[in-house]
Amino acid sequence: MAAPWSAQELETWAAVATLLERLPAALDAQLQRDSGLTHFEYGVLYALDVAPDRRLRMSVLAGYASCTLSRLSRAVTRLEAKRWTTRATDPDDGRYTLALLTPAGHDVVARATPAHRALVDRVVFDALGPARAQALGEIARHVSADLGPEAWTPPTPSP
Repeated sequence: MAAPWSAQELETWAAVATLLERLPAALDAQLQRDSGLTHFEYGVLYALDVAPDRRLRMSVLAGYASCTLSRLSRAVTRLEAKRWTTRATDPDDGRYTLALLTPAGHDVVARATPAHRALVDRVVFDALGPARAQALGEIARHVSADLGPEAWTPPTPSP
């Protein structure tokens, strides 16, 4: 049996657990209210928007979204119904399916991003300041790396 947590450990974990509950809920609420998107859908659209040619293999996109192919497929189906994404066979390897962002999908991302960015800026960057925000990023990468190699790696925006 593990040793009991110290008061400091318990306080730290309670703060992290609270953040893990409240931040996603706040991000989801803002995106739903302002753009009719879930945070997950926004993440999928954003990853496609910054990808080369606005397309990614579904398996790569699932890795970025830290989700199963099944969950991603359901989300892409919803986004296809809104004409924000399409799918195509990968011309380089027919065993793979590509998710592609449509021009309408790009417009949705372009409209949703300013308000989403403003919320993130307010609750993370403005609240922490540059040094603490950088430390938070380092801590998050360290914890994510400890969870496994499938941890999310952001795509490099295309020019």
